[in-house]
Amino acid sequence: MAKYGYVRVSTKEQKTDRQMEAMLEYGVNVKNIFTDKLSGKDFNRPSYKKLVKKLKKGDLLVIKSIDRLGRDYKEILEEWRKIVRTKGVDIEVIDLPLLNTTQEIDGIAGVLIADILLRLLAYVSQTERDFIKQRQAEGIAIAIAKGIHFGREKIEPTTDFDIWFDKWISGEVSSRVAAEKAGMKHTTFYRRCKEKQNGIIIQKSCSEK
Repeated sequence: MAKYGYVRVSTKEQKTDRQMEAMLEYGVNVKNIFTDKLSGKDFNRPSYKKLVKKLKKGDLLVIKSIDRLGRDYKEILEEWRKIVRTKGVDIEVIDLPLLNTTQEIDGIAGVLIADILLRLLAYVSQTERDFIKQRQAEGIAIAIAKGIHFGREKIEPTTDFDIWFDKWISGEVSSRVAAEKAGMKHTTFYRRCKEKQNGIIIQKSCSEK
C-alpha cells in the first residue's frame, strides 16, 4: 500500500505550507505529495490528474479537507466515487475524520459511512443554494410590488433633446453633433432616440455622416 497526499490552493498567492505540514505530520512522504496552485478560473489540476492515474487499489489518499477534491459537492461526489469505488483507493480527510474510508464504526464500513455523509452534505449545500435563490426572488418580487425599479434610473428627455432629435431626424446634423448640443453622451442620446420612438429601433444609423 502506498500513501499519497494532495494539496491545492485556489490562487498562486496562497501558500501550501499548512497543508504540506499536515501531510508530513500524517506520515505522507514528501515525494508522494502532489500539489496544484490554481487561479480562480483555472481548474485543470494537472498534478491531481497525474495523482489519480498513479493511484492503485489498496493505496491511501490523504487530503486536508474534502473541498480539495472539487469546487462543489457534485464534483466532490464524482471524484470520490471514481477514487474509492472505481479504483478501490481509501481516502482519509484530516479535517473531517468521519469521512475516512479506513475506519469502521459499530461494524459499519467507513466507505458506507462516508458515502452517506457526503450525500447529506451535498443535499444540505444544494438546499442552501436553492433557499438563497428563493429568498432573492421573493425580495425582488416584494420590491417590484412596492414600486422599486431596478437598473439605471430613466432620465426624461429635455427640451433641448427634442429640438436636436428633430434636427438629427431631418438630417440637418449628425447624431454626435446633436448629442453634444443636447448636452448628452452619444450613447445616451441614441438611447433616448429609441425611447422617443416608443421602443422601435430607429433604422437611421447614428454614425457620423
